[in-house]
Amino acid sequence: MKAKRHTIVVHGGAGTWEPKLSKHGLDGVKKAAKTGFEILAQDGTALDSVIEAVACMEDSGVFNAGYGSSLNILRLVEMEASIMDGRTLKAGAVGLLRDIRNPVRLARIVMEKTDHVFLVGQGAERLAAIYHLERREPISERRLRHYEEQIRILNEGKAQLPKLAALIKKHPEVFKLGTVGAVALDKAGDVAAATSTGGFPLKLPGRIGDSPLIGCGTYADNQCGACSATGVGEIAIKLVLAKTVCNLLNEGKTAQDAAEIAIDLVNQRMTDTYNSMGLISIDMSGGIGAAHNSSNLCWAYIEATKKEPVTSLNAKFMKPRS
Repeated sequence: MKAKRHTIVVHGGAGTWEPKLSKHGLDGVKKAAKTGFEILAQDGTALDSVIEAVACMEDSGVFNAGYGSSLNILRLVEMEASIMDGRTLKAGAVGLLRDIRNPVRLARIVMEKTDHVFLVGQGAERLAAIYHLERREPISERRLRHYEEQIRILNEGKAQLPKLAALIKKHPEVFKLGTVGAVALDKAGDVAAATSTGGFPLKLPGRIGDSPLIGCGTYADNQCGACSATGVGEIAIKLVLAKTVCNLLNEGKTAQDAAEIAIDLVNQRMTDTYNSMGLISIDMSGGIGAAHNSSNLCWAYIEATKKEPVTSLNAKFMKPRS
């Protein structure tokens, strides 16, 4: 079989990237893309590639995943992650994690070592202990400062707290949506996807977003391609957004067209709420896609024809409908 054009695409989150943090974000996705691509270049699997790329971003402290995750309303971290192997359709996902260094690695253990797809809370933490996964305090000083600022903004509502969506629109620099993710195609022609997040800032305890939900935040299938989503999880859940992109790929759309159509769908159907979203995708020929309706999408890609990752804070911007 002729080798495919091995490629990886990563994202560090949709939302608003402040100028002082944008360089760190771009450096972070560049490093993650190189980490994943080195595995592909050495005949490694797409699954290994996306896991290592996402773990790299979980460790960076720049993104809302792993170290540096957002805090919920009770000042606690509850992390989520998922992976999917396009060759076998096997998947693993975890949620409500407090101190696992790399949630994406625990998602792999769920996929490979259990009969399940999705574990949360104490059950997931116990599995991590069985397999001696490294623990790490995920709350960074920067995230603590953000939390205090978010609480201050909420308290400015005086007698009645404003709606969170209105706050986000007024103060987008505080409520960044920094989910991380990766999609890849390896030389054998297999695809995979992975996504990880600390969740929505000031979320209610126990809230689970799209990142660990197969088909919503993550999807991969060798019959079409792969997708990872970032943004408001509830929107990706309602539209089963990652699977929607893959369905479009299955219909013959390019990776870029599929991402753009899906973001346009968000703009059409989710007009009465804060609808910031971003998508990255890859098709079975190694074609890539990236689109967003958010202010920014921090992302990078590298393929066999390039020596260094291409990085950007923007992809195809799909203007939200008023």
